[in-house]
Amino acid sequence: MSKSKFSISISYPPLINSKGIAFLSQNRQFQWTNTGNYIYPIIPAYAATLLQKNNYKVFWDDAILIKNKPNMIVIESKTPTIKSHWQIIKNIKNLSQTKYPDWHPKIVLIGDHVTAFPLESFDNCPVDYVITGGDYDFMLLSLANHLTKKTKLEPGFYYKKNKKIVNSGPFALKHHNLDTLPIIDRDLTQWKLYAYQNTNYKYTPGTYTMFGRDCWWGRCTFCSWTTTHPAGSFRSVSPKRALDEIGQLINKYHIKEIFDDTGTLPIGPWLMEFCQGMIDRGYNKKIKFGCNMRFGHLDQKQYDLMGNAGFRFILYGLESSNQNTLDRIEKRTKVQDSRKTLAMAKKSGLEPHLTIMIGYPWETEKDAQTTLNEARQLFKDGLADSMQATRIIPYPGTPLFKECQDNNWLLTDNWDDYDMRQPIMKSSLSPQQQEKLIQSLFKGVLTPKFLIRKVLSIRSPADVKFLSTYAYKYLKKLKDFPSSKI
Repeated sequence: MSKSKFSISISYPPLINSKGIAFLSQNRQFQWTNTGNYIYPIIPAYAATLLQKNNYKVFWDDAILIKNKPNMIVIESKTPTIKSHWQIIKNIKNLSQTKYPDWHPKIVLIGDHVTAFPLESFDNCPVDYVITGGDYDFMLLSLANHLTKKTKLEPGFYYKKNKKIVNSGPFALKHHNLDTLPIIDRDLTQWKLYAYQNTNYKYTPGTYTMFGRDCWWGRCTFCSWTTTHPAGSFRSVSPKRALDEIGQLINKYHIKEIFDDTGTLPIGPWLMEFCQGMIDRGYNKKIKFGCNMRFGHLDQKQYDLMGNAGFRFILYGLESSNQNTLDRIEKRTKVQDSRKTLAMAKKSGLEPHLTIMIGYPWETEKDAQTTLNEARQLFKDGLADSMQATRIIPYPGTPLFKECQDNNWLLTDNWDDYDMRQPIMKSSLSPQQQEKLIQSLFKGVLTPKFLIRKVLSIRSPADVKFLSTYAYKYLKKLKDFPSSKI
């Protein structure tokens, strides 16, 4: 088949589940959610753009495979959805063989779960290729070229050859230069579907970027993306490339807010050049910008520059307020770093968001309560604007999963259960205690003082809309940890 006719579907098959909507792509921790948030899948979007730029026909779809009959189908999966995707792959293969005998699609699985267990999917479904590592865009182009031009596969592929499963060697990321990727084709990847229903955006339409892969720290033992983007593999685009993309988002798509989902935004000279470029180009007056950041790495001068450059929403992983836990999960931060950092961010006009986790095997109820008390106090003191609390899950491939295996902490190996709805690790806290603690935090931060401060912060109709939307989704978030189980 000629290269120009080879078609590829970047596919997100619908996953019907009473628990809610699958938070699948761009999520380092999976959850079925009832908030209605939709997150733009950056690396698959890069893949679609890169493939199209190389003259392949690309479909961006979630339920139209039969109509398009693509030559290659790409499905991203995570631990709690892998069994559903195995069944979907079986159904597609059966359909192609029984009703459409001239259609012979190659099916490809990507994601952190199959990176951790690449052989498992071959035992459970008729998948053709498994891609390991997180650079799906570069890797999918390598595969498309291999299938159409017989070029050699890059390292990181698993596939069947003569009825045996073989691989092209351990995946490698460092040789993939992110500056060589084309800027994402937002029209091809239907950006508007993801531009409004996301509480990371105060101003809409909004969109995601990902200027680095993935986190320059990259050692947190619980993070599923340490599997696909291991420590030492961090890369970023140049500040100029990042600014050029932002310029296109402003001028072509009239974007009002951007959230960059790099695991941790680059700091040092990169951040300084980026911020100064935002100011020099006048982008700081046209959009708001958000990112992930770590405690304890920036000073007041740097936060002031970020504030002047148009930054607004900054996401920090608090995770725990117990130093023993921070040390064990390799955060390499100090408990006291959080308050100091948040005070600097707030002084610069930024709006910090905190992520918190409950259910560590070594923590007692007193330890968990210490974290919740500190989080409440941070809100009470006006140092945080929003937060999310979840149950910690040991995803396959992570150091935490290995630690669980070594210590006999795992309660189940049924991948469907790894969706935060129940404990996966042994703990001194019962499931009911964990859910009660999480719900108490969601409810406990809504103090009269915090609510009054929020009302007094209203400066525009956009503020009113954002606060009302956030409040609505905040209350719906409680459904992710049902009180009926408490």
